[in-house]
Amino acid sequence: MASATMAVSFGLTYSPFCPHPTRPARGLLQLAPFNKAASSLKLGSSHSISGFSSIFPQKLCTIVPSPNTLRSLTIVAAKGYKMKTHKASAKRFRVTGRGKIVRRRAGKQHLLAKKNTKRKLRLSKMHPVNRSDYDNVIGALPYLKVNRQAK
Repeated sequence: MASATMAVSFGLTYSPFCPHPTRPARGLLQLAPFNKAASSLKLGSSHSISGFSSIFPQKLCTIVPSPNTLRSLTIVAAKGYKMKTHKASAKRFRVTGRGKIVRRRAGKQHLLAKKNTKRKLRLSKMHPVNRSDYDNVIGALPYLKVNRQAK
């Protein structure tokens, strides 16, 4: 307990050293560090604590302004409400790492005994969606991270 400093950012804090709870607008609440001499308290013959003033310095609470680089992380939709994801479309379309929209080929639902292995493999691969269909897919899946300039 040689040196104790407490820093709390952007929270409702209660300190026994401050007269009332403090909520700084844009900063840090720091309590002054204790002195090293305060750790060795001396008890006199009358059982009173001497060195009491060295424990509690004159300046107890300081508010340190924080840099202006802190910004809010609230994301507001452009339409003013949260858009819905079409669940059936979400099962059919994926986005690659480059931002392209891909889909599976149709025709692998049933009657697989009649199809040869080469055809089944071709149907199970992912294929890119045409650029003309991007608006329709993005409308059904508004939260896809699509890169429209991906090639």
